[in-house]
Amino acid sequence: MKLAPDLPADAPDGDLDPATHHLLGGPAEKLGEDVVSVVGVRFVTGGRIQWCDANDVDFRAGDRVIVDSDRGPRLATVAAPPARRSTRDRGLRRVIRRAHEGDLQGEREGDAERAKILRTAKDLGAQLRLPLKVYRIEMAGERGRGGKLNVYYTSDDRLDLRDLVRELGNTTGMRIELRQLGVRDEAKAVGGIGSCGLTLCCTTWLPDFVPVSIKMAKDQGLVLSPTKVSGQCGRLKCCLVYEQAGYAELRKGLPKLGKRVIAPRGEGRVVEVDVLRQRVRVSYGMGDTEVLPAAEVKPLFPSGSQPQRHDAEPDDPPDAPDAPEAPEPPEVTAKLPIDDALLAATDDDDMGPTDDPSSDHYKPE
Repeated sequence: MKLAPDLPADAPDGDLDPATHHLLGGPAEKLGEDVVSVVGVRFVTGGRIQWCDANDVDFRAGDRVIVDSDRGPRLATVAAPPARRSTRDRGLRRVIRRAHEGDLQGEREGDAERAKILRTAKDLGAQLRLPLKVYRIEMAGERGRGGKLNVYYTSDDRLDLRDLVRELGNTTGMRIELRQLGVRDEAKAVGGIGSCGLTLCCTTWLPDFVPVSIKMAKDQGLVLSPTKVSGQCGRLKCCLVYEQAGYAELRKGLPKLGKRVIAPRGEGRVVEVDVLRQRVRVSYGMGDTEVLPAAEVKPLFPSGSQPQRHDAEPDDPPDAPDAPEAPEPPEVTAKLPIDDALLAATDDDDMGPTDDPSSDHYKPE
């Protein structure tokens, strides 16, 4: 069965109609016969919303239901009320029925069993002195032979966990599968409350992690303190990406820090930029500053222009740059080899006139 892609969670109840909400496809008249009633469910507390076929049943937020998943029937909680959605080119999980007391009792027993196995896994890791943190256990099937146990852990190192797998398998009688995740994945799985007071984005609606850089925090004028720009996972907050495009658009046309500008009171230097309010603080020197709208400040040297020399008169043409001197050619002092035998065999009569008066070949002018 092809699973439906995840959509953002916690959409307003009155804005889930496809005719008005962009997350649920196009208008109803364009969807034709492929429109079905869907409901958003969560399999784990704080997990991502999964959209399932509601079979035209009127569910409410908080209802417990049984969903036909890729792991078989699973207990889930309704997180978003039913709405219409197109199923064209998409597969949907199906809500089988409402959960009854027997399902809820089985869930409570399963939670107690998982908590016990989680404690055992942590104790075994400590006994084996493994630098890891086990934070979640998932069971597929009954405990014992034939069951499967997924163990999620985090670690900064690559570890040899064969001893842990063997010991945990002998203790539980199940097939063990270890899955190492990063600190962001741990925060996503465990959940929590962000500094904004809301549930973490990664546990509610954010489908994938996006790259975040410290430059985004600088562009938004945030204090570069770990307590201000880091999330629950210890990494840069994912929400820095949300407003980056807006800040980049608002920064267009604003002078940069340290640039010399022309203000109504004269020439100054930009010492502070307020992107959201579109204002800048200009310093005129000696502690004299002024906050001005960005529209009243002009760059002293527009883009592409060169500053003029202040010691030259305005009417005087700029001095032409001196032409570079041509380098002198290097002196060649190479010596040619002389053959002594050739000199001895040379006929004196073949020699030309010379300036030496004592020579037989001297010819006065």
